[in-house]
Amino acid sequence: MTTVTPLDATLLIATYNRAALLGETLDSIRALRVRAGRRWEVLVVDNNSTDGTRAIVERQAIDFPVPLRYLFEPRQGRSSALNAGIAASSAAIIAMTDDDVRVEPGWLDAACDAIEDSAVAYAGGPVTPIWESPPPPWLDLTRGDLWGTIAIQDHGHQPFVYEEARKVPLGANLAARRTLFDRVGGFRTDLGRSAGRLVMGQEVPELLMRARAAGLRGLYLPAMRVHHHIPARRLERQYFRRWWFGKGVSRSALERTRPVTELGVDLRATPHVFSVPRYMYGTALRDALGWMRNAVLRRRADAFRHEMMLAYFAGYFLSRTRATER
Repeated sequence: MTTVTPLDATLLIATYNRAALLGETLDSIRALRVRAGRRWEVLVVDNNSTDGTRAIVERQAIDFPVPLRYLFEPRQGRSSALNAGIAASSAAIIAMTDDDVRVEPGWLDAACDAIEDSAVAYAGGPVTPIWESPPPPWLDLTRGDLWGTIAIQDHGHQPFVYEEARKVPLGANLAARRTLFDRVGGFRTDLGRSAGRLVMGQEVPELLMRARAAGLRGLYLPAMRVHHHIPARRLERQYFRRWWFGKGVSRSALERTRPVTELGVDLRATPHVFSVPRYMYGTALRDALGWMRNAVLRRRADAFRHEMMLAYFAGYFLSRTRATER
């Protein structure tokens, strides 16, 4: 009887109707410099694409340097696709990125080395932008307040433990031990992004809340760098408004089941008004005043930042009050 040695890593990509960009992602993965002896594969999970996604994967698989597998997942949503990929892999480490990302040549080794050689259960790193068009003047890139809207992140050049810094990685750049998912489960499908509903994006923070409750820790790695394509349509004010409103909705849903925030605030012990934590009203008032003041002074970037915080509050408030009415 032949014994099959489990792979060291599966590089997992969930994709939906981005065949051209997926091809560029796979090209960057071809260029990975991976330590000799490390056994890995690439698994692409197609989440109901109607473009040439399958053909792109099959064409690349002919001469790909490692096994490149295609998996179709009919349940719509990024969380469903990732969960299907995790279930289909037996590798010790699951390294996840997106279908519009280019990875640095040392990305996979940086993730695997850190996880294999330490007690951490997961790792993440910087996500830098590839601009399809120049960023608008109302988007202040000198501070990270609004970076999550377009899925970019950079916490500097020094590694740190996410739990100690009270931060979380982005799903576009996340690697984890398989035992993390065995222990705490997969991504919640009601919190992940899916076509046809408000922008949702709390599936990674929620998963890591469960991981932290189980005593697991993660590491930020500057060397674990990827580059994320930012389409021009995401650099429009309306996209940002919808995203922040949707984040308020999804954060409200998350905190109904996970009432202790990543900052350690226990919402069960916090005074509420109309089912919304009371301190959020003070924050919203300060944002409203900040928006008006900066609008008058024509400080567009500062005014827009406060406006987005108000959109977040509106989504959170609406979600909480509607839940109370049911």
